[in-house]
Amino acid sequence: MGSRFDITVTSNSEQRANQHVDDVITELIRIENAISEWRPETQISAVNKQSGLQPVKVSWEVFQLAKRALQFSDNTAGAFDISIAAMDKIWKFDGATDEIPTAEQIQQSIAKVDYRNIVLNPLDTTIFLKNKGMKIGFGATGKGYAADRGRNFLKSKGVEGGIVNASGDLSTWGSQADGKPWRIGVTNPFKRNTPLKVVSLRNGAVTTSGAYEKFILWEDKRYSHIINPKTGWPATGITSVTVFGPLSEIANGLSTSIMVLGIEQAKTLIAQYPDYAFLILTDAGKTVKSKGFRKIVKRLRK
Repeated sequence: MGSRFDITVTSNSEQRANQHVDDVITELIRIENAISEWRPETQISAVNKQSGLQPVKVSWEVFQLAKRALQFSDNTAGAFDISIAAMDKIWKFDGATDEIPTAEQIQQSIAKVDYRNIVLNPLDTTIFLKNKGMKIGFGATGKGYAADRGRNFLKSKGVEGGIVNASGDLSTWGSQADGKPWRIGVTNPFKRNTPLKVVSLRNGAVTTSGAYEKFILWEDKRYSHIINPKTGWPATGITSVTVFGPLSEIANGLSTSIMVLGIEQAKTLIAQYPDYAFLILTDAGKTVKSKGFRKIVKRLRK
């Protein structure tokens, strides 16, 4: 998935632990081979190739992943959109540019982006992209889903505790070998040696979306690599969003959406997900927590 995965398991046998890690890697590769938009043989690649032509049958797993993604799109009024994969890459966040795109270029770049043109048929589990040139991708929720699946897979094998970390999208369960909960530190981009927050979890997920690694500065304003699918403009004003909850897939969708929506709309969105909480760090260095933050994090520690 173009990301680093770190897998931690507790076990009284090194050999058995290594076998569990090998087994879950096989499961993660299986998921990648189903949902990757970059590998030509995957189901999602098949859907994209047939955009504007015909529906493509996919597995129930992939269909449900798409269905949940579209639910996010509805709940965020399009601030989250898996069809952003069709956006022309006109923004450069690698330091290779000293200017921003024109308004016309930005508008043209999102011409094929609109989740409302994705048609799901539950009767035959097909996905149809109405317009030629449309694409979908699970860059915002796929890693989180893989982390959750990895956790469930290892639990089904009798592993009593561990972490599946998909480049910062974490799913945890159980305890460390000494019986203590897992301690997860949230990066503070302004003070790299001091975590913004440290939480203890036994059964939960943590994801962070941020503008502190891929961004450009233009006229003293930070433009994130996370793009608003409706406008084509990068998210601004927020440096990072960390979301805590039961599932990494949902947490990742929320953290990405909140980067685009901003603080006030984030409060409305998180109210629809009572088992989740956010910690926002603004560009000014201010932290904002969602209502009931402490209660929700405490619940994940039990």
